[in-house]
Amino acid sequence: MLYFASDYMESGHERIFRRFLETRGEHMTAYGSDRYCESAAEKIRAACECPEAEVRFLAGGTQTNQIVIDLTLKPWQGVAAAQTGHVNTHEAGAIEWSGHKVITLPGHDGKVAAADVRALMEQWRGDGSREHIVEPGMLYISHPTEYGTLYTRAELEALSAVCGEYSLPLYVDGARLGSGLAAEGTDVTLPVLARCADAFYIGGTKCGALFGEALVFTKKNLPERFLTRIKQHGALLAKGWSVGLQFDELFTDGLYFELGRHAVDMAMRLRRALEAKGFELFIDSPTNQQFIIADDALLERLDGKVAYSFWEKLSDGRTVIRLAASWATETQDVDALLAIL
Repeated sequence: MLYFASDYMESGHERIFRRFLETRGEHMTAYGSDRYCESAAEKIRAACECPEAEVRFLAGGTQTNQIVIDLTLKPWQGVAAAQTGHVNTHEAGAIEWSGHKVITLPGHDGKVAAADVRALMEQWRGDGSREHIVEPGMLYISHPTEYGTLYTRAELEALSAVCGEYSLPLYVDGARLGSGLAAEGTDVTLPVLARCADAFYIGGTKCGALFGEALVFTKKNLPERFLTRIKQHGALLAKGWSVGLQFDELFTDGLYFELGRHAVDMAMRLRRALEAKGFELFIDSPTNQQFIIADDALLERLDGKVAYSFWEKLSDGRTVIRLAASWATETQDVDALLAIL
């Protein structure tokens, strides 16, 4: 079986396992107060060129999204997101479970436009019955998006500006940030992201870590009593060092960026061959996720041989499937997939 269903189906990078082995016999302080978390946080602040950033480490993406949104919003507020946004489609109602509505905006190849944010806020402000309506209290986007597309620096700056105008915190889901930063032609870097976003996370689960995400608050805006409140959410790891150690290694000698580049390189190898063979791509993704339109005959050829993700059904009966390369995908995996195709 070839595994292209997602980019978190691998274990962890060998350098991370080596670091874990080196900790045998050590005694670490608990709840993220250890030297590994502090070292990783300092390396992340340097990479973001944001010395005032406050960095915290959590176990997974849905957990991180739910906590940031819940702890940032007031009880009567909701979070705005693209209709295709992860918090709206694939998080099992985690945001709504916390008591906050996901307010959907049009998705433009998975992205949110600044003009749509402005229209939403003006509509809410101009509604005479707004006391009876959920108030938009923050904006959620993901980079890359759920369709592998990327914001440009200008688009992020426009979103940041309109969010500032309406006092909306801008939060960026970076589950696949490693591949987004590595995509050819992108002008978005960690420093750009740190300047534009009020908070974002750097995904480790999908980029070489066994698990874990690095949450970055960029404007001295760490929610009050953050440790206490994440414990209330059941998200406080006693062995917080286990995530900090992984990010300490990922941000040593550029490993995080190297793994992101590898995932993109494998995806581009796949994409170029798909295009040469005449396959129809569903969307122009420059990152590690590639979406192709498959008929029933193709799905039958893949059955039992290739693990892929179902994405959506088209009106003509064909199916959009996702093929995701990862930091651990090898050239022979891509070539074996192409042979089946």
